[in-house]
Amino acid sequence: MKQTRPYLYILFLLVSLVLSQQIISKSRVHQVKKHDLAELNNIKYGLFSINEWKNQISEIVEAEIGNMNLNETKNLKPMVEAQLHSLIDTVDKRMREKNNKTFKGRFKQSLIHTFVDIKDIKEGVPKYADEIIKVMEKPKNKRKLKEALIDKVDEYFDKTFEEQDNTQVDKIIKKTSTQDTIEARTILEYEITNTQKLLEMLSQILMLIAICAFVIAGISKDALPSKEYIVLVSLLFVLLLTGVMTPMIDLEAKISEMSFVLFDHQVKFTNQVLYFQTKSVIDVFWIMFRHPDFEMKIVGILMVMFSVVFPITKLISSIAYYYNPWNTRENKWVQFFVLKSGKWSMTDVMIIAIFMAYIGFNGVMESQLGVLHEASEELVMLTTNGTKLQFGFYVFMTYAVLAMFLSEFLTKRQAYQAALQPK
Repeated sequence: MKQTRPYLYILFLLVSLVLSQQIISKSRVHQVKKHDLAELNNIKYGLFSINEWKNQISEIVEAEIGNMNLNETKNLKPMVEAQLHSLIDTVDKRMREKNNKTFKGRFKQSLIHTFVDIKDIKEGVPKYADEIIKVMEKPKNKRKLKEALIDKVDEYFDKTFEEQDNTQVDKIIKKTSTQDTIEARTILEYEITNTQKLLEMLSQILMLIAICAFVIAGISKDALPSKEYIVLVSLLFVLLLTGVMTPMIDLEAKISEMSFVLFDHQVKFTNQVLYFQTKSVIDVFWIMFRHPDFEMKIVGILMVMFSVVFPITKLISSIAYYYNPWNTRENKWVQFFVLKSGKWSMTDVMIIAIFMAYIGFNGVMESQLGVLHEASEELVMLTTNGTKLQFGFYVFMTYAVLAMFLSEFLTKRQAYQAALQPK
């Protein structure tokens, strides 16, 4: 076993390096795709978009016009007769007003009174109405009437629109080589699901390899050989780098579904994203560092100091302490980082902070979205809180836990060297 252990540790390190490179590179692309999908599902393009409301309502109105039953003409006859009576009265009134302006007109009007009786004309209104309805009942005329109504509706809806900036959506559609938003969304969902499963599997393998290496080192009663100690420290470097450069938490709040019935047709909006962010420690640092407020820059620098610089310095100091070149064990800074920095380390605090952020945001979203979730029978609204910890958090937590055992190997090394010294 002792002869094969060095080769096994080298294999652990090589595989870990490959896994870390794959996880980091794929997670970057994965982050972009998640943000693209969130952009496509953003509520501003759906529930808050006048154009989307117009599209759905216009389809309902056109469907209702297409389903109109024009065969029931019994109720139409009184309306047609009333319109004909009104038309006859209007024509008579206008002719009187026009003819009274001139002598010739008044003479013409007297002849009309003599030979034409308006009452006789109105007696034929029921017959005129029947003839009009017969013309309307012809299939060709019904079709033309529906087409005219649809054209008029389209004309009104064309006058109702929202000038919306779709630059980001167009870029995403072009990037995915698709034709429209629906197709782009389908492809992104498929790719994100598969990549998420792959990244979780690779992260689990990486964590398992590191744990196995530390377990093997811990089982041995002898002092850890220098080459194996270097491998353990390198594995911690790999875990730390992977943890801080990959997303630790996804923050998402969305309306999964909002629907109601209009004229026996369903108006429905799905996957309306209210808020989405997926960031790594490095991403958050750059955001804070580029912020115009000086306080935000300070917070970002402190965060990267305690989550990246401090752990790396501690690992380097542990190597120096282990090999003791130029009597570095006597150096106060090396002693501080190796022996006394445990109580100053913010790794555990950072992990707890991420947990609290997860729990806090999760609770806020659950309570606030729960209010929206209380829908009536007429309006159905289903809200979803998609906040969840990501693989980067678990990789970073594995580093933090395993780093605590590193000092045990240093203690074992010192005890072994002390036993070899002559008394």
